[in-house]
Amino acid sequence: MTPVELSRTVLRAVRRAVDDGELSVPVPASVGVGPPGAGGCGDYATNVALRLAGPAGLPALEVAEILRPRIGEAPGVADVTVTGPGFLNITLGGGAAAALVDEVLTRGPRYGHGDALAGRVVELRVPYDTRAEVVADTLVRIVATQGGRAEVRHAEPVNLRPVPAPEDPAPLGSDASRWALLYPASHDRPRISADHLLQRESNPLFRVRYAHARTHALRRNAADLGYGGLPGNDVTLAGEAPGDGRPSDAGTPHPEARPESALLAALAEYPLALRLAATHQAPDRLARHLVGVADALLLFQHLVLPLGDEKPLAAHRARLALAEAAGAVLAGGLSLLGISAPEHL
Repeated sequence: MTPVELSRTVLRAVRRAVDDGELSVPVPASVGVGPPGAGGCGDYATNVALRLAGPAGLPALEVAEILRPRIGEAPGVADVTVTGPGFLNITLGGGAAAALVDEVLTRGPRYGHGDALAGRVVELRVPYDTRAEVVADTLVRIVATQGGRAEVRHAEPVNLRPVPAPEDPAPLGSDASRWALLYPASHDRPRISADHLLQRESNPLFRVRYAHARTHALRRNAADLGYGGLPGNDVTLAGEAPGDGRPSDAGTPHPEARPESALLAALAEYPLALRLAATHQAPDRLARHLVGVADALLLFQHLVLPLGDEKPLAAHRARLALAEAAGAVLAGGLSLLGISAPEHL
């Protein structure tokens, strides 16, 4: 179950509670889900009960207890726990990790595409400025991923005016110059320097492109050992026990404590990052999310291949498939930014 599907599941639970007369609130248009925070558990959490408490005239904990069994009955949900002031923590059923990886690999460059802007025409009126034109060019592709169409023209009144670059970024080359203009938020002045060309950990662009190249290197190394990637339950979301698809003990660490869980979470959140980049006209949201995916992959990569005389197992095939899924997301995201994704770096 993807975060988008889980969000719809939570929303259906709210509608059922309203229809059953247990909640008297306007049904929200959307519900957010994300990784559990401090003190949370499971795979995802939502603050919908806290949002509805005021309109419902009930304590958030009571709202959460009304929604908990309805969410728990949904296919693909293994457990729902209420923590803190009323957060609903959701543990997915067995196979969630494999399903996510399979979806990414199946959809490829179209993973994360949605219909948030379906049928809408987004007019981008920009000044004659290099950064504004690069941002607008990128938004044409990003908006299209959400079913919309962006039209760019030079006209007044301008409605897309990012802070201009202090100097011409062209000497950095196409990839680095685009990154320099797109990575900062529109209200921040971009930094035009040779730092964007450095092949060092301190350079976010290098980390993203290097992580993508590493996924191809892992695939080549695995092929030399005679095996390929295959989505499986031997990599897990937090709260899911390896191999058996059953929830693990309550002491399961937060997703960030396990490299594979952090990477799975980053992949699962990619559709949301893409949607926000489109609806807020903010390509920096996509760029920054790619850095998060890259950093998670670089922490995870050491677990992919067998060590020493170890034979390739189902776990190695599943981890390789996860790495390949990360590579697909990185390549797709870089393509939307107009930046190349080399297989060798």
